[in-house]
Amino acid sequence: MQGILHHVEIYVSDLEKTKLFWTWLLFDKLNYEIYQKWPSGISYKLGETYIVFVQTETEFIENTYHRKNTGLNHLAFHCDTRAFVDELTQELEEKNISILYKNKHPFAGGENYYAVFFEDPDRIKVEVVAKEKIVNPTI
Repeated sequence: MQGILHHVEIYVSDLEKTKLFWTWLLFDKLNYEIYQKWPSGISYKLGETYIVFVQTETEFIENTYHRKNTGLNHLAFHCDTRAFVDELTQELEEKNISILYKNKHPFAGGENYYAVFFEDPDRIKVEVVAKEKIVNPTI
């Protein structure tokens, strides 16, 4: 257990939009549980690790996020199969959530790396990558 990530806390511009997006991804798709809820935040837990989203205070709301600035670039999650990545990609498209690196999808991480990349409502990059080994991929 020593060294395993305890939690990540992210401030967001619109908590309601964030809850819709992340509840769908973490709770509905990736089997996290809703761990804590309070008026200005929510957290989701899987095992011993949890992710916290907190409404940015009004005085700081104008400071927008960009993943290429110093700080967090993206969050990446395991999934078990390539089929899960494909199903998730279809759902993302149905929800009008843009797939990043579309011209290289699903091999944007490399020819033996099967994943989907997209953004949350604050444009935080999210990655879901299949743990399933790829044998002789067709690119």
